[in-house]
Amino acid sequence: MAYIRLKNLSKKFGEVSAVKDVKLEIKDREFCVLVGPSGCGKSTTLRMVAGLEYATEGEIWIDDILVNDIPPKDRDIAMVFQNYALYPHMTSFNNMALGLKLRKYSKEEISKRVNDAADILAMKKFLGRLPKELSGGQRQRVAVGRAIVRKPKVFLFDEPLSNLDAKLRVQMRAELKKLHSRLQATIIYVTHDQVEAMTLGDKIIVMHEGKIQQTGDPLTVYDHPANKFVAGFIGSPPMNFLKAEVMMKDSGLWLDDGKFEIKPPDEIYGTALKKYIGKEVILGIRPEHIYDKLYSSMGTTENTLAATVDVVELLGNEKVLHLTNGNNNFHCVVNAHNQVEENQDIDVVFNMERIHIFDKETEEKLI
Repeated sequence: MAYIRLKNLSKKFGEVSAVKDVKLEIKDREFCVLVGPSGCGKSTTLRMVAGLEYATEGEIWIDDILVNDIPPKDRDIAMVFQNYALYPHMTSFNNMALGLKLRKYSKEEISKRVNDAADILAMKKFLGRLPKELSGGQRQRVAVGRAIVRKPKVFLFDEPLSNLDAKLRVQMRAELKKLHSRLQATIIYVTHDQVEAMTLGDKIIVMHEGKIQQTGDPLTVYDHPANKFVAGFIGSPPMNFLKAEVMMKDSGLWLDDGKFEIKPPDEIYGTALKKYIGKEVILGIRPEHIYDKLYSSMGTTENTLAATVDVVELLGNEKVLHLTNGNNNFHCVVNAHNQVEENQDIDVVFNMERIHIFDKETEEKLI
């Protein structure tokens, strides 16, 4: 497989900067996911690696080879597109085999590679079918098979599951994970779906407005977001954000917005918050770290606030409560058997060991 290095990579379309000074290293056999909202530059970055877009600035290295001026066909990569890009008049076998035929492989080698790929993808009995005779998931497997038969150094996936229904996406995620384990391939995968990123990636690269916001393994990015954008983008339901002023009292530093007062742990935030006394910061906390006080033993005057339940969403095994406290709207996740109802006043408990505090101006995490 291959080691990939992007050095100060940038791409402009006229005056618009789509990708800005991207620095990235992808290890051999790593499953790397570029994730972010539409227009963040992730697909453009992938297309530059593929050679489908020229880099305005910077370098693209595959192993020890600088590939900026090497044509796509000579970069030893294979790309799987969002729309499958299958030839409608060709069978699954011929769609998978076409690239090998163009490279003048023998019939025996083509047959072996296609059948091996079909075995891996559980598609052997569908090799004689046309794309119109296949389901969406089966078509996607053919597109993946077309990449596998090439035996490339690098696999590139550009939002390959976005056209599938929710149930099939879950199934295909598991199959792609197994495929990576079996092939031991270097994969760069682009998606706007943070759930896909969390479940598939060995490494996640979160992008926004053409820049890399954070790079790390899924759990690190989830538990220790670098800034407010990453914290809000990664996680479902998303992280709550509440504005509060840092106040000094006899018992130490508190966060106060006039409707609630809570005390962050001094041993974690005491030093970082001292320079913010009298200033506003952004408090972040994930929904699963807020509890109904009736069902929690953690509640104290230092981490409890009153809230009104606006909406209750039943999701089967759990409920999402949409809550209001003054000007703050936030949500928490509770057990499905919790009897809370809409318009009910409840006390909720914040797990203060799991809060995040961000600078209001820069939106960077304090520690």
